[in-house]
Amino acid sequence: MYRTCAFTGHRNLKNTNFDASLLDRTIGHLIKNGTDTFLCGMAMGFDLESAQSVIMHKKNYDVKLIACIPCANQTERFSESARKLYERVLSRCDEVITLSDFYYPGCMHERDRYMVDNSDLIVSFLRKEKGGTFYTVNYARRQNKKIIEL
Repeated sequence: MYRTCAFTGHRNLKNTNFDASLLDRTIGHLIKNGTDTFLCGMAMGFDLESAQSVIMHKKNYDVKLIACIPCANQTERFSESARKLYERVLSRCDEVITLSDFYYPGCMHERDRYMVDNSDLIVSFLRKEKGGTFYTVNYARRQNKKIIEL
């Protein structure tokens, strides 16, 4: 059984075949099969889409959403609307883990490794063979984690 799930996906979902309903159905299936804890890296795009889906499922199921924040100033370069969405999602999280007080090169990868190391499976939205999502999926493969690719 896969009790804990982490999400990884691209920040920019424009011009991709991202399907929010597939994500919702996948999360619902995981919950019905025993997944009760979800780790979210709180980045724009796929991370926050995933978190919002878990929040929707929290209305009907007893599941936990844990924000895994790479650095305390993660939203420093977010637009105002992005920051508001982030704050809304953060306020609905059951727990917040902040890995660093400040940004430094590599803090995003540290967050990603933390989420993989503390989960049983990964739900990914990977469309490019470069960047943070590619790094995280490859790290998860090396750790022999179950990966659901959307």
